[in-house]
Parts: sequence; structure tokens; C-alpha cells
Amino acid sequence: MQAPKANTSILKKIFAAVLAFGPGIFAIGYTIGTGSVTSMIVAGSTYGMKLLWVLLLSCIFSGLLMYAYGNYALVSGETALYSFRKYIKGGKFLAILIIIGISFGQWNSLMGILGISSNIIYEIFLIYFPELEGLRYETVLIVAIVVITIMYALLLVGKYTFFEKILVIFVTIMGLSFIVSMFMVYPLPIEVVQGLVPSIPKVEGGQMMVAAFVGTTMAAATFLSRPLFVKGKGWTIKNRKQQKKDAIIAACLVFIISASVMAVASGALYHQGQPVTKVLDMVNTLEPVAGKFALTLFFFGTLSAGLSSIFPCLLIAPILVADYQSGVLDTSSKQFRVITFFACIFALIVPIFGANPIQMQIVSQVFNVFVLPVVIIGILLLINNKIIMKEYKTSTWLNIGLLIALLFSCVISYNGVVALIAYF
Repeated sequence: MQAPKANTSILKKIFAAVLAFGPGIFAIGYTIGTGSVTSMIVAGSTYGMKLLWVLLLSCIFSGLLMYAYGNYALVSGETALYSFRKYIKGGKFLAILIIIGISFGQWNSLMGILGISSNIIYEIFLIYFPELEGLRYETVLIVAIVVITIMYALLLVGKYTFFEKILVIFVTIMGLSFIVSMFMVYPLPIEVVQGLVPSIPKVEGGQMMVAAFVGTTMAAATFLSRPLFVKGKGWTIKNRKQQKKDAIIAACLVFIISASVMAVASGALYHQGQPVTKVLDMVNTLEPVAGKFALTLFFFGTLSAGLSSIFPCLLIAPILVADYQSGVLDTSSKQFRVITFFACIFALIVPIFGANPIQMQIVSQVFNVFVLPVVIIGILLLINNKIIMKEYKTSTWLNIGLLIALLFSCVISYNGVVALIAYF
């Protein structure tokens, strides 16, 4: 008779452990949305596991940058853009450039996220309400308006802890959906090993996909916002080890979940010669895995990915502006309400014009890489400022890692420029 209580106790412990996850949950929210899921599925279905090396490097560098920015916040007590403006020569201009660049990239991503999520919901509705067959545009637009309105309403009443709990729920559902799927359909082991060898597919769109991978995985918004989320968590200098552990776990989870999505797409579609080009193709990705449950699984996984990204994408512009001004985010201010409202309107562009959300999502991820080198240079200057860091000297290994990350980001940015020129 004690078994149910024991099971309940175990579930409570697991739930408590998940809720104890720190600011890294926002990193996963920023990184793995429908943009990341789209990129991984398109890459897996088109190139197999050949771009796994890009994902691995991006996650390693992301972990280093999350740790560096978080550690700086704990030691200095200050946030990123505020410190750029205060300590770096020309930092004011640099900070404004970063705010514009990241906000543009994230809002472009937001358009694709909302478009894909709304299309997925439409496909689900279509199963139960076949009469919606000729009303795709109208249904998708109405769904998009309802979703973004609910998100905006939640933003107006929420605080850090509220946002964190919502993201934990979305990310947990998303992660389980894709990881379980990976164990049902997976690529050959030799393909995984070959995918760790650096190479760019010599086919149309290969360069853009590499840039999109880095744009979605090494998202500058993730690192710049971390000091504010670390402060929102209430961490101090005593939590340095916890902050380091949080950054490592976040980077590992981003790699595992993203690689799982790519593996499912590769195992299910790549060898069948079925590259993904439309939202419905993405739904079909899990059909060989779960049969009748494919749409439901994909619904929960991708929709959770989308919802977990909408929150951070709406938050990013007010976060960066608040960071620049004082390093404190006030979610009850008029400034916060106005900026997030404008972002919500901006997000409706793809649903209103009926554009292909998948193509829009891929292109928007490429734009994210251009601010990345500046963000890495900024943190390198800050963590090596002896006046700010005092006795907490930055290790040689961290500096080397960040310098390699800088070189990697510059190469990818150049690759992104070439890809965009070819695209347009």
C-alpha cells in the first residue's frame, strides 16, 4: 500500500529538481525554439548528420559565454550593456548597435516562430475539423492573434520566477518529446561520427544552414541577458559554482535536445530523400516513428519549443534597453509594456502576409550571427579588466576558449554574408 506514496515522493523530487534549474532555463528558451527545431529538421532531412560538428562547437562556445557573462555579473554586480557603456571606450555606441542588432534578429525570429506554431495548430485543427480545409489563412491568422495576445497578457502579470516556471514546463515537454523520439528513429552510428568532422555540404543552401545553426545556438541574446537573469534569481558571489554548473547543464541540454531533433529528421527523412520545405513536412517527420500519434507528439514538442521561445523573444528588447539604462528590468513599467506590445504586433507580420514561415525562420537565424563577434569582444574586455574583477582573475583557459569562439564567430559571420548575398 506504500507504493503510491513512494512514487509520489519520487515524482515530487524530480519536479523539485526541474524547478530548481536556474537562469539556464532561459538559455534553453532562447536557443531551442521553433527556429532551432526548424533548422535541425531541415538540416537533418536534407544533409543527414553532416552538420553535427557545427552544433557541437556552437554549444561548447555557448557554455563558455554563458559562464563568462554570469561570472562577470556575480563578481561585479553589474550587467552587460551597462558595463559596456561604463567601462569600454566607445561602449555607448557599441551597446546601442547591439540592442538594434539583437532586437532585429530576435523579432525576425519571432515572426517565424509565431507563423510555424500557428500553422502547426491549424494542422491539428484540420484533423478534427475538416471543414477548415479552405480556410488556412484565416485560421492561422486568428490562432496567431490569440497566441500572441495570451503571451502578452502573461508578460504583463509575470515576474522572473513566474517566467522561469512557465519556461520549465514548456522546455520539459519539448525535451521529452524529441529525446524519446530519437530512441525510436535514429541515424547510423557511422553517420553520427562522420557528422563530427568539419565540412560544409557542397549543395545549395549549405552555407546558409551553417550560419543559421550558429545563429540559433550561439544566440547573442542568451549571453547578454544572462546577468539580468542571474540577478533576478537572487544569486551573489557565493553562487559562482552554482552559476558554472547551471551554464554547463544548459549547454549540454541544448546539444542533446537539438541533436535529438536532427537525428529524428535524419533517420526518418534523409535516406528517403524527403527534405523539409513546408510546415506539413515537419509534421510528417515523426509519422514513421509514432504512426497515429505523430501529429500529437510533434504538436507538443514543436509547440512547446515555440511557446518557450516567444517569452524570451518578447522580453529581449526591454531587457537590453533596461540593461543599457540601469541594469534593472522593471516588468511593470510603461516602457516594458510599450516595447513588448510593439514586438507582438511585429510578430504578426508573417501570419498577416501568409509568408512561408520556415524560410523566414532560417533567414532570420542567419541575421543573429552578425552581432556575435562584438558580444564576445565585449566580454573579453570586461573579464580581463583587473579593476572590475579584483582578485577574481580570469583563467587562461577561459580566455583561450573565448578567443577561439571569437575566431569561429567571425568565420561564420563571413559565411553568413556570402549566404545572404547568394540568397537575395
